[in-house]
Amino acid sequence: MLDTKFQILVNMVTLDDVKNNPQILEFINQTEEAMEALSYTNHGLRHSNIVAQRAMEIAKNIGLNNREAELAAMAGFCHDMGNFLTRTFHHFFGAQLFGQVFMGKFDPKELAMIMQAISNHDKDEMNFVHAVSAVLVLADKSDVDRSRVAKQSLEETKADIHDRVNYATTESDIKVEKGKKRITLKLKIDTKFCPVMEYFEIFTERMVFCRKAAQFLGYDFGLVINDFELL
Repeated sequence: MLDTKFQILVNMVTLDDVKNNPQILEFINQTEEAMEALSYTNHGLRHSNIVAQRAMEIAKNIGLNNREAELAAMAGFCHDMGNFLTRTFHHFFGAQLFGQVFMGKFDPKELAMIMQAISNHDKDEMNFVHAVSAVLVLADKSDVDRSRVAKQSLEETKADIHDRVNYATTESDIKVEKGKKRITLKLKIDTKFCPVMEYFEIFTERMVFCRKAAQFLGYDFGLVINDFELL
């Protein structure tokens, strides 16, 4: 359970507080512009909201309490906002930015959990120590979808493998089966636009990270593409 002794000293920060914070929103807006300039897929509000929602759902479905689920969603909303400073170390800078904005407003343990989750979400440098970090990895890496592609033409989209794979993915859903202790990512990929093999060319490392996250939570990780179970 989270330490609640500081809740009498500070007002509990909610997910809505984070989503409506003008500094956070500007960091995400600047990140979206920076990623578009680099010709990356969407890392702005669209991705932030989807990852926050998935983190909340995964957390609740595996049995975390409401506050832990909310913390996971906060981390999900803010996880990529450091990209406007640096792509290579965006996870680290995003965690620092979150700490600067909310220092003194959170229970210190909650703040540390969110900062660590943001810092750990993109680099398998540390072992998981709490469920919020593991949930964020699953929520983030499962967001593969046509709507993330920012290119204006199909010709431009076809020229980049990340864009091709995202554009070819017409459905993406992550499902928790608590009884079977299994978390499954289900995708529909238009193989007329790109072969399934291209998905593995760019996402194998991420799927290994997802398996590690699921295992920390006490679950197996599965991957189903076009109704074929691959993991």
